[in-house]
Amino acid sequence: MKAIIALEDGTVFHGHSFTGSGEASGEIVFNTGMTGYQELITDPSYKGQIVTMTYPLIGNYGINAEDVESGAIQVEAFVMREYEDDYSNWRATATLKDYLLKNRILGIDQVDTRAITRHIRLAGAMKAYLSTDKTNIETLVRKARQIPSLSDRNLVKQVSCPAPYVWSDPDQPGEAGFKVAVLDCGLKINQLRLLSKRGCKCHVFPCWTTADEILASNPDGFFISNGPGDPAILTDIVETVTKLLDKLPIFGICLGHQILGQAFGGKTYKLKFGHRGENQPVKNLETGKVEITSQNHGYAVDPESLPPEVKITHINLNDNTVEGMRHLNLPVFSVQHHPENAPGPHDSEYLFDLFIEAMKKN
Repeated sequence: MKAIIALEDGTVFHGHSFTGSGEASGEIVFNTGMTGYQELITDPSYKGQIVTMTYPLIGNYGINAEDVESGAIQVEAFVMREYEDDYSNWRATATLKDYLLKNRILGIDQVDTRAITRHIRLAGAMKAYLSTDKTNIETLVRKARQIPSLSDRNLVKQVSCPAPYVWSDPDQPGEAGFKVAVLDCGLKINQLRLLSKRGCKCHVFPCWTTADEILASNPDGFFISNGPGDPAILTDIVETVTKLLDKLPIFGICLGHQILGQAFGGKTYKLKFGHRGENQPVKNLETGKVEITSQNHGYAVDPESLPPEVKITHINLNDNTVEGMRHLNLPVFSVQHHPENAPGPHDSEYLFDLFIEAMKKN
């Protein structure tokens, strides 16, 4: 079935829907990962976005029950050069097509993904409307322009848990050493796994939880997860985190990093086309080592807006954007990339150990 991808600037790409008829809309972005498509499409940070894969062959190792990062597919649509239905992997239980159909997500292939990627790199990420309907192109472009921007939508509330809960990992039995309050802004399961692996009992809270409610659980530390959308509109969450800065050791990842940047008094800004993939080089300025990291973000913290008591600890070697920071007087730190390696390399997993050490010292 033929499909059309119409961008808000009038650019149009053609492809084929391997999931049948349908429509989808959102911000179109690209990801450079060669593997990890299942973790990627279930990452809540992609809520509101149409993801285009730069690697040409997707679906060749199928879908399994273990490699999900949330309870559902989060992307609005999934675009690729070539879909492979005949998968080969000993853990696989279904095809990518079946998985997308079950979640009612549009899958598009036979698309010139190199052209889409080049266009986004030159023009920037933009809104797009996908359709298998034979509607004229002008109508689809108009629909793309009418899509609300990420700055007009609080997507975090859509992906956060509806009520507090305690998470336990069946693969990590034993008594917990620390109680960690986790603010779910679009949490990935592997973040909980790595905390549990280090002896933490994770009390997960919805994004609208107040500082008093979090402190009432008597935690040893506070963790702020990743999530979707524009961090600048999350003023309520920033206010909550600001109240907790001098109360607990705090570790933030991705959106959590951007929220902490604002709680410190800084500002965030939108990147031209973002960083998305499992091959982003990051330099640890405190050790001099270069780490290869997994990333998924379209916004960054402005280093010039941060106060002097906040130190930049990591930078992206592709564009020198801020990838990590820590407070010089408080046990509070964060990174822009994803050290939980789901999917991606393990280079930065030590950051979870630093969080444990901060709770030990507190």
